[in-house]
Amino acid sequence: MPDTPILDAPRREPADPRFEARVRASFARQRFMAMMGATMTRVEPGEVDIELPFDAELTQQHGFVHGGAIASVLDAACGYAASTLMAADAGVLTVEFKINFLAPAAGERFRFTGRVRRAGRTVTFVDGDAIAVADGRARTVATMQATMMTVQGRDDVRH
Repeated sequence: MPDTPILDAPRREPADPRFEARVRASFARQRFMAMMGATMTRVEPGEVDIELPFDAELTQQHGFVHGGAIASVLDAACGYAASTLMAADAGVLTVEFKINFLAPAAGERFRFTGRVRRAGRTVTFVDGDAIAVADGRARTVATMQATMMTVQGRDDVRH
């Protein structure tokens, strides 16, 4: 019996050859990300990076960036990673996510990376990391596993 992999290799071929422009345009319309100061810095098939500078307006009572802000940007990175592999007329909505906070979110800036683990026609599994950068050192402050649903044929869910 031949060896069979336990997990399928992630699909990395985008269905839309203009995926990068579509994903960046969609992110540019996210007013919440703009309000927080987040910028999309890297878009590749199945992977997206978003950066966020430290802003005291995003902190909780101890001076760390609030977990809700971390979760929101990490969710966006995961969603856009899934979007890179979708058809031009498809949208992506988060069905669920689980986040683990590993360390206080203290840093000069933060990098959020979303990566597709398995893309299907309807459901895409994604994971992501939130990395704090301070004094030239990087530290993972949160990790996320998320499930994204592909939505087609709806005008209110499009890129």
